[in-house]
Amino acid sequence: MNKSSQMSSKNSLRRQPKQQRGRQRVATILTAAAEVFAEVGYAAASTQQIADRADCGIGSIYQFFPDKLAIFHALEAEHMEQVAIVNTRLLTKDVHRPLAQTIDEMVDTHAEYFEHPIHKIVYLQYFLAPIPGLFVLFDDKFDRMIIDQFANICQQRNPDLSRENSELIAEVFHRTYNGLFLTALKSDREHRQKLYSELKKLLCAYLSPYIGDDLLMHSNVMICGHCRSDRVAKNGHRHGKQRYICKACGKQFADGYSQRGYPPEVKQQCLTLHQQGMSFREIERQTGVSHNTVINWVAAAG
Repeated sequence: MNKSSQMSSKNSLRRQPKQQRGRQRVATILTAAAEVFAEVGYAAASTQQIADRADCGIGSIYQFFPDKLAIFHALEAEHMEQVAIVNTRLLTKDVHRPLAQTIDEMVDTHAEYFEHPIHKIVYLQYFLAPIPGLFVLFDDKFDRMIIDQFANICQQRNPDLSRENSELIAEVFHRTYNGLFLTALKSDREHRQKLYSELKKLLCAYLSPYIGDDLLMHSNVMICGHCRSDRVAKNGHRHGKQRYICKACGKQFADGYSQRGYPPEVKQQCLTLHQQGMSFREIERQTGVSHNTVINWVAAAG
């Protein structure tokens, strides 16, 4: 837990539970509070409603929390601690991974994360129902930090981008991401999943011209010729040549460095298949090339 989260938790709780039973009771109260806030709103919620949902007496609430605001601050601290861990894990992975894979993992991870009532209500409350003085940790600085981190990724994937352009791209990405995520979280499960799917397509289409996989061709790294993954490890020698094994697909191949990106013959194959009337998804299934990459190639060729 970071320092600010620790400070918020200490200020929110009357006392820190020392035994497992007490910690479980606090966790139950916080989850119940998140559910009540989601149903009736923070302003209309009462500690009695939270106690009823947590199946405990009102005295148990006040044993740990002085008031409703302290409960919300504890929810906020929990969210900030966990979302920082999730975002750090997502934004510090290999920046040379396929763009579609990066976006898929990001959306899927956050979709699962925000299914938890605590994380969901804090996120929705901040963006959709802001109340002055309610938040002490979640602010514009955190928002700015995420934009800066993604701008760094943009520049690492495409060094030709200026810092100003990278930050602009990162901000558009972040605002679009939050906007559709908020809409999805307010929707029923079926529609939510559809929005997540469209969000992935939208982000890939927007980012590809700036940091798409084809812009990584200048990076000389060992990649697998079968699945184009860079998760490659040495695997002994044969006939005097270094052998490698791909951790992604399990294929083995001999020494040789290949430029990141797809060879010209693969690109031409995809364009030919498109001209023959094959769909982008079918081209992806047959060649292994992301349909978003094929879309960009077709657009550039047209």
